[in-house]
Amino acid sequence: MSLIGTLTSGVSALRSFTKGLEVIGNNIANVNTVAFKSSQASYADSFSNTLRGSSPSNGTTPNTSSTQVGTGVRIAGISSNYSQGGLTTTGVTTDLGISGNGFFRVTNPVDGQEYATRAGNFRFDDQGYLVTAEGYRVQGLTGGTALATPATVGDIALGTPPTGTELQSYTVDRLGNLVEFYSDGSSITTNRLLLQSYSDPSALQKVGSNLYTGFTAAGAIGGATLTAANNAAGENGLGTIESGTLELSNVDLTEQFANMITTQRSFQASSRLVTVSDTVLEDIVNLKR
Repeated sequence: MSLIGTLTSGVSALRSFTKGLEVIGNNIANVNTVAFKSSQASYADSFSNTLRGSSPSNGTTPNTSSTQVGTGVRIAGISSNYSQGGLTTTGVTTDLGISGNGFFRVTNPVDGQEYATRAGNFRFDDQGYLVTAEGYRVQGLTGGTALATPATVGDIALGTPPTGTELQSYTVDRLGNLVEFYSDGSSITTNRLLLQSYSDPSALQKVGSNLYTGFTAAGAIGGATLTAANNAAGENGLGTIESGTLELSNVDLTEQFANMITTQRSFQASSRLVTVSDTVLEDIVNLKR
């Protein structure tokens, strides 16, 4: 029966718009997630059945157009919006927001797996390492002393105070320099946080906990290995680091609710298409009665 195609189109629409609602629901659920980047589903038509192909004119007869019937809709892709989220002041020195381009790089100390993140809600753990909420260590230049600047790429960690002094406080400036202040009045830049940008951030893969993988597919600018020359904050198109702030989610609730209404109505129309097709099929089956 020809109406089977109508049913197929309706079912494909129900499946596609269900995924669209899932994307919107996830955006709304993460409206308060630090540095969350919203996503959007896009749609494309499915394969069309060709009843008659098109043909060019041959001088005596005109050209003919094709006759095709579509078979429904499908999800073309789900893209992430990496626009800057607003920065909110927290007053906590280890809360680091990025103003502009770039991601922090963090490493799982257990297996060495590296991730990118925009969420800068960090802390110093009991071993002195700057870590994420999950304990992943933030990467940058380390090993700074009173006689040398930080030069070794590795885990950011508090330095060893000079003999006879104690660590009093520390600050992080806009270029990512971690400066430690000691009880004798001296100060040392012991670390410098580095940032990583990507030519196609949409190719990054979300793995949960505000973390991303897929550096190769995203095209890490300057190479996948962090260096002082390519990954210094405030240089080479990278943003600056704002201590005492956190980047907010870039979810626009007004836009999400509007999209939800549109997608919901599209879902309702698709379900109505299935219902009407079923009614017509029932009438055809009952013609013999």
